[in-house]
Amino acid sequence: MFKIALCQMKVSADKEQNRAKASACIREAAESGAKIISLPEMWNCPYSNDYFRDFAEPEEGESVGMMSELAKELGIYLIGGTIPELEEGKVYNTAFCFGKDGQIIGKHRKVHLFDIDVEGKFRFMESDTLTAGDRLTVIDTEFCKVGVAICYDVRFPEWFRKMALEGAKLIVLPAAFNTTTGPVHWDLLMRSRAMDNQVYFAANAPAQDDYGIFKAYGNSCIVDPWSEFVAHADEKECILYGDIDLEKVENIRQQLPLLKHRRPQLY
Repeated sequence: MFKIALCQMKVSADKEQNRAKASACIREAAESGAKIISLPEMWNCPYSNDYFRDFAEPEEGESVGMMSELAKELGIYLIGGTIPELEEGKVYNTAFCFGKDGQIIGKHRKVHLFDIDVEGKFRFMESDTLTAGDRLTVIDTEFCKVGVAICYDVRFPEWFRKMALEGAKLIVLPAAFNTTTGPVHWDLLMRSRAMDNQVYFAANAPAQDDYGIFKAYGNSCIVDPWSEFVAHADEKECILYGDIDLEKVENIRQQLPLLKHRRPQLY
């Protein structure tokens, strides 16, 4: 059993302020005993096409450097939320993942871009600025394999089944749902992906900011493989903690062996 922490923080248009806040959250979580710590989607940049390119950094940039140094100093695994990553003129929504030595052990670029138009409520086209990734991400930790995906990826269940089949027992999802889709879909999706694959599922949102550029839904949560909430935040800034019991994963998979009962030759 080990402790995970999700840092639900507000995101401003001041990158230095965002970095300072993220650093403080990570340090507090480590001091509280968390072994795997996550940041939210776009934690150093307002969630807006108007900001992604201006805030984008290469892998050698300051935000990745800060996360690497903290992971090494604190001896933690860090799922670095996401930042806009710049490579060869393209901008990706990227989650950098770090081992306890500060080395990058995984890098997930958001595969499913959020291009939606809910008439009269919400319109957003990530593809206007961002480029989609093309790889599944499962990282190795001393505890278990951990799948990493980003926000809109969660609506594609096949993606997460592949993670489970590759051995993931915990999946971490940095995600910035809005206040239109969040109230109706957030809890349902996170519980479903946990239940579908009999994994722990940790969804890490930014905190809600009524005066910010993007109004996130918040409500970070940790779901167990029986689809019950281990911990659930509201919309305010917080650090959400939960215990990950890997024996529970194994027990549930033995009692209800749905992964073994699959008939992929038929579907």
